[in-house]
Order: sequence, then C-alpha cells, then structure tokens
Amino acid sequence: MKPQKIHILGIAGTFMGGIAQIAKAMGHEVTGSDKAIYPPMSTQLEQAGIGVMDDDSIEFLKHEPDAVVVGNAKSRGHVAVEATLNAQQVYTSGPQWLAEHILKDRWVVAVAGTHGKTSTASMVAWILEFAKLNPGFLIGGVPENFGVSARLGDSPFFVVEADEYDTAFFDKRSKFVHYHPRTCVLNNLEFDHADIFDSVKDIQKQFHHLVRTVPGNGLIVMPNDEPNLDEVITQGCWTPIEKQGSSAEWSYKLYEQDGSEFEVMFQGSCLGRVVWPLRGLHNVRNALSAIAAAVHCGVPARIAVEGLSEFKGIRRRMTLVGEAGGIKIYDDFAHHPTAIETTLKGAKNQLLKSTRPGKTDDDLDSAKQSGRLIAVFEPRSNTMRMGIHKATLPNAFIEADAVYAFIDDAWNWQLPTEQFTQPIYVQNSYEKLLEQLMIELQPGDTVVIMSNGSFGGIHQKLYSALQTQYSI
Repeated sequence: MKPQKIHILGIAGTFMGGIAQIAKAMGHEVTGSDKAIYPPMSTQLEQAGIGVMDDDSIEFLKHEPDAVVVGNAKSRGHVAVEATLNAQQVYTSGPQWLAEHILKDRWVVAVAGTHGKTSTASMVAWILEFAKLNPGFLIGGVPENFGVSARLGDSPFFVVEADEYDTAFFDKRSKFVHYHPRTCVLNNLEFDHADIFDSVKDIQKQFHHLVRTVPGNGLIVMPNDEPNLDEVITQGCWTPIEKQGSSAEWSYKLYEQDGSEFEVMFQGSCLGRVVWPLRGLHNVRNALSAIAAAVHCGVPARIAVEGLSEFKGIRRRMTLVGEAGGIKIYDDFAHHPTAIETTLKGAKNQLLKSTRPGKTDDDLDSAKQSGRLIAVFEPRSNTMRMGIHKATLPNAFIEADAVYAFIDDAWNWQLPTEQFTQPIYVQNSYEKLLEQLMIELQPGDTVVIMSNGSFGGIHQKLYSALQTQYSI
C-alpha cells in the first residue's frame, strides 16, 4: 500500500493511540491531536515519533491528509470535527480503519465483555508470542511483557480488545461489530456505559450483533455462569462454543487461595500448572479463556499453560507504585462495582497470605490481618458520574477496612455513606484527599487506588509524600 498521511482526532486514548502506532509501523505519516495526554500513551507516541497537536488545532488540514480518523470522544461542535466536515475531508472511525487496513487479512482474536478485556487480551497475545507466533495486537492497556499497547506483528494472528462502546459520532454501532473475529472470547456482560445504553437488553443486542459475525469454523469462548451472555446466545449462534468455569470443559484447581497458583484442566484432564504474579479468581477465569482461545489458534495447550507462568500482568492492574514506611500503594483501573469487588477481594487474599506464610487455606480464611486494606477511589466514568451504580457501590467495598473517595461537586450526587459497613471519607478535591490520607495511613496498610483516569496523579503524589515523611 502506498504510504498515506493520516491525522487522528483523539489520539491520547489508548485505542486511538494504538491505531496511530500501527499506522506508523505500516509506513504511514501519522499525526494527531487531543486535549490531554499523559503516560503511558504520551510516552508511546513520542517513542514512535508521532507528533501531537492541540485539541482545537486545524493545522492538519493544510497538509491535506489522505484520511482523518475520528475518535469516539469527538462529537459535532468540536472545532476540528467541524473543520473536517466543512473541508469535505475524507474521514473514518478508528474501528473501521482497523478493519479495512489490518484485520481483513488476519485471524482475529477478539476479547469482549464488561470486565477483564484488557487482561484476557494481553494473556492471549502473550501466549501467542511465547509460542513464537509474533501476533499483532491492539489492547486498552499496557501488557508488561510487551511494554506497548499496540503492535502490527507479522503473523496471521491479531488480538484486539473488543469494546462495546459506540464507534463514532457518525456510527453508533459498538466498536466490536467491525472486527469480524474468528476466535471470540465473551468474558461477561453487565450494565455499563449508561451514557449510550439504556438497559442490559440494549447491550445484549450489540453482543448478539458480534456473535452473528463469528464464522461457523470459528470459536466462541465464554463462562458457564453468565446468564446475560446465555441470553445473547439464545438469540442465535452459528459457531461452536467452549465454556470455562469451576465445572466446565475448561476448569481449574486452586493451589493458592489468592489465585497465584492453579492447575488448568480440560474435560477433567490436567494440562499443567500456572504459577504467576496475578491475584484473584477473576484472573484465573480470564486465564482459562485465554488458553482456550490460544489453543484454537493452534498453540499446544501445554505451551499455553507454560506461557502464562511467564505472564507479568498489565500496568494499572494492581500495579505496585511503591512502598514507604511499611505502607504499600497499588494502582488499579477498576471503576465498575464488580471490578472493584474482585480487585479488593484479590488484594485481601494476598494480604492474608502475606501475614500468615506457610499456613493452609483454612488458616488463611480465618486469619486476622495485621495491616488494613484501604480503598481509595474516584467514580469518574460516565456511568458512575451519572450516579447509576451508586446504590451498588457499598457492597463492592466489603473487603476494605476503610474507604476514601473523591466526588467532584459538579457531579451533583452523593455516596450513600450510611450503607457502607466500614468508615468512609469523601473529599471534593484531590488536595484534601491526599492531605487526609497522609494523616490517617499507618505502617502495615495496603492502599489500593482505583480509577479509570489519572486521578490527579494522586498515586505518585502519595508515594512521594510518604517517602519524604518516613525518610526523616
């Protein structure tokens, strides 16, 4: 293909930034614009030699791009969008560009679901890499094994995190309907994205559209205990299905209660044991799906299991920021009640394990921890800011010993603090929240900071402040 000039509106997002890196790797001249850009995407774009303009700049039109790729965060009324339309400039969406220029010639492995897309897609990509298949991938996070969120690859295989969010202001279908996967993982399905969906039924309709695109010689991998997905399948499915779960075709046997060591079973036979740094039963289940998908791509099951023992995880998925004064600080992307609950449950199991080394699972279950599990969260997703999940939030924090939250006054809603079973403290500024944490944190505490945004950089600010405090 002849190199083209491509400009990307909304390049700071992980998905659009990934498109930019792949286009650059194909030999295209790539630029972009956005209003806020920070690591890791700013670092990746800089390393790829991709220039970024101000969000409202229309200078790119003077260079007569062959195409403008419009991110789904850009709407009518945006300066650059209006300029693009007025100039009768050729434009497309990120998913459409990906489908037409990359995916049409690849064996696509798509990972969809309300939770676990990034983790599971990263696992699949790493297993294929471990099997020396050099896959391409586009993932909404940074797998530590790769250090980047997107790669072109030179094999038939391409792994994509398949998001149900809408495609663009001019295409309201879910992104994943563009991908036409041969191997499709459906992790789960819950109500989310209340800014574009009115109900679970609306989301199920989009998942049904995805299922309709998977060929008969493909494969769908899904849990055996997700009724919302079962209802999607009953709407019509023309593809073989393999299920994972405690009593499914793909199953597991835990050797550590926190999920850090487990056997992988297929139809009752052991395929090997995974020992890795990840925690939580949700990650064990994600691993089963990833292995099943990789096996469908031709990877021997033994190699897939072996590869996962070398999987290092994903940045911002229980990533240790640092430890100071005996206080550990973790960064996590959790922003939906289910994700918050599973993250904290995994953190609690890890904490119990560390306080009673060498004990049995029964001992761990009954052990009383010496330190506290502190949850710090920012409900900044569109759905959260609409107050959709606030009634279910208290139960999501059941494992935490104390909860600290940032609620912007502009969101115009309050947490039902009286329904929390532990102390909860709410602040309306990052500065006040940091100040309170510095006063109340104690040696031995484990702090899990959860947000799907930058959270005002509170992770690093807290760690730096604690380092200063305990170095005196």
